[in-house]
Amino acid sequence: MRDASPPGRPKGEHRKAEPAGSCVPAGFAGRVVRWQRTHGRNELPWQNTRDPYRVWLSEIMLQQTQVAAVLGYYERFLARFPDVAALAAAPLDDVLALWSGLGYYSRARHLHRCAQEVVQRFGGAFPRTAPELQSLPGIGASTAAAISSFCFGERAAILDGNVKRVLTRVLGFGEDLSFAANERTLWEHARALLPARELAENMPRYTQGLMDLGATVCLPRNPSCLLCPVQPQCAAAREGRPEAYPVKTRKLRRSAESLWLLHARSREGAVWLQKRPTPGVWAGLYCLPVFASRAALEQALPPSARRQLQEVEPFVHVLTHKDLHLHPVQAMVPAGWDAGEGGWFGAGEWPALGLPAPVRKFLERT
Repeated sequence: MRDASPPGRPKGEHRKAEPAGSCVPAGFAGRVVRWQRTHGRNELPWQNTRDPYRVWLSEIMLQQTQVAAVLGYYERFLARFPDVAALAAAPLDDVLALWSGLGYYSRARHLHRCAQEVVQRFGGAFPRTAPELQSLPGIGASTAAAISSFCFGERAAILDGNVKRVLTRVLGFGEDLSFAANERTLWEHARALLPARELAENMPRYTQGLMDLGATVCLPRNPSCLLCPVQPQCAAAREGRPEAYPVKTRKLRRSAESLWLLHARSREGAVWLQKRPTPGVWAGLYCLPVFASRAALEQALPPSARRQLQEVEPFVHVLTHKDLHLHPVQAMVPAGWDAGEGGWFGAGEWPALGLPAPVRKFLERT
């Protein structure tokens, strides 16, 4: 996960963690900066720039998404929306269409609203401090700190999932991060570890260095400790059990849901699509009509179409918290049929729409 915000105080807490500053390894920031300069990632398209629009766009795209998946989307977005004013002026449907397939579509909606607020509230120039950046839609504490440190050299701490892993291992921070008080303490440690001088140069290197360590060296399983620049300072390495960190006892509960998708086609080859409501799964995207049951799907069709239904092999689409079991049902419908709040789209039209990834893939292969 790319973003994390300091949580509020819970009703019940685990045991109290040590105060910040009690276990800060000397020279930690310098080691990270020097390693990043020579061994970190320095050739990604959003690096080597102080343009907050480009950095912000990359940070939002990289939330819960691997670099390899983001590269193509990032280039296409910049080609279509070269600056924040162009993004703010674009219809949301155009933004969602370009985002289609990247997942977590609330990011695209927040991205669009954020661009509009930057134009309306800040005259098209991104604010320069993390607190101001965090006041914008879709920008949490860690993302705000990344933008302000990369672009403006602000001394601000990031704490996304990868960085939590790096810092808890280095510090031997074994408190349960399921409890808000312990995560607040880790934020304090993160701030205490920041560079203290030459911030314009060191803060971008340090911030990128932590990200690089978490992504390429300090991995969840089988970390490459011998290649790590801070291994001599790492409590987890000394203990010989890096995979014991971070500690988080509360596990995400997954659920499952079955949905029926109506693939209604006209004799001319057009497909019926409707925009999904907000909030909800695939909110704001164009989609095949969705039903909670096969019976509900049939009721939406005229009697003549119900006699010619053709079931397609169901498939599973995996979301962060839920498995969607999708059951497509094809139907040829008579001329003039109208399911309401939707429209017919031909083979040359629907590919340009913002579609959920599983729906797009289904239409492409049928």
